[in-house]
Amino acid sequence: MAYFGVQSKGDDIKGRARAAFQEIVKSFKETDGPERHDLVQFVDGDGYLNLIAVAYWTDPALYAKWNDSPEISSWWASDDRLQEGVGYFREILSPRMEQFETIFTHQHGPLEGVSILLGSMSEPIIEHGYWGSMRDRLPLSQSDTMDPSGQLSLIRGKPTLGGRVIVSGHQNLTLIRSGEDWSKTEGEERRTWFEDIEPVLHEGMNYLRDDGLEAGCYCNRYVHHMDESGNLLEKGFGVSLWRSLSHLESWAESHHTHLQIFVTFNRLAKKFKELTLYHEVSVFDAGSQYFEYINCHPKTGVLRAV
Repeated sequence: MAYFGVQSKGDDIKGRARAAFQEIVKSFKETDGPERHDLVQFVDGDGYLNLIAVAYWTDPALYAKWNDSPEISSWWASDDRLQEGVGYFREILSPRMEQFETIFTHQHGPLEGVSILLGSMSEPIIEHGYWGSMRDRLPLSQSDTMDPSGQLSLIRGKPTLGGRVIVSGHQNLTLIRSGEDWSKTEGEERRTWFEDIEPVLHEGMNYLRDDGLEAGCYCNRYVHHMDESGNLLEKGFGVSLWRSLSHLESWAESHHTHLQIFVTFNRLAKKFKELTLYHEVSVFDAGSQYFEYINCHPKTGVLRAV
C-alpha cells in the first residue's frame, strides 16, 4: 500500500502541483507499476492542498523492482524535488496477509481499494457489529495481541527545517482506510447522508486530524476521490495511522466523536439501500514501513508525531 502525495498552498502554485502529481501518476505505467490506484485529494488543517495517489501491489517483490528501477529511484532521489516549490511525500506500508482485513456493507456492492485485486467476496460474516469485531477479523489475532513496541524515529532530516525527512516506523503501527460511496443514493437516503451522517463523520475526522495525537492517532486524512482530470467523484474515505490497533479500538469504543458517528448511523441504518461503506485495516511489522517527506510542512503525515 503506497500513498504518494503532492502538497501545495495557494492558487498561484496549483498548476505546478497538478503537473507534479501527473508525473507521479505517469510513473505507474513503468514496468512493474501498481496493479491499481486511486486518486484523491483533501485540504489539511494548515490549508495545504494534498493530491494523493494510493497505489496497490499484490506482490511486494514487484513493488521493489519498480521502486528500485532507475526511472523511479532517481526521480525521487533527485535534488530537483527540493527546488520545485511543492511538497512531496510517500508512505509505503506492506502488511502480511494475516495482518490485514477488509469488510463491506454490501456483498455485491462496488469494491474499493485493494479488494478489487483480491477476486471475490466471502459470504456474510458474523464477526461484525460489536466492539472487538475488527480485531477478530484479523487472522493474526488468533495468536498475537499486536501490542505496539518501539517509537517513530527520524532517520534523516528535521521536520521543522523542511527539505528531505525520512521516518522509520515501529512494530504494529496500524492503518485504517474507511470509505463511503454515495454515488447511487437518491431522495431521502441521499438527504440523510448529506444532512445527518456526513456532518458527524466530518466532525470526527477533523478531531483526529487536529487533536488525534492524544488518542494515539498519528495522522488522519479525510479525502475525496477524483478522476484523472481532477473532477471530484461521489465517494471518499478517511485514512489514518495509529500507534496500535488498541488505540484505534479505544477511540472507536469510547470517544464522543466516534460514538456520535456510530449512534447516528445505526439510528438511521434502515434508510440506507445504496450507500456502500467499507474499510481496510492493517497492522505492520516495523521493517515494512517507510515514510519520506520532501519540503512538506511539519504537521504532514507522521511528521507531527515526531
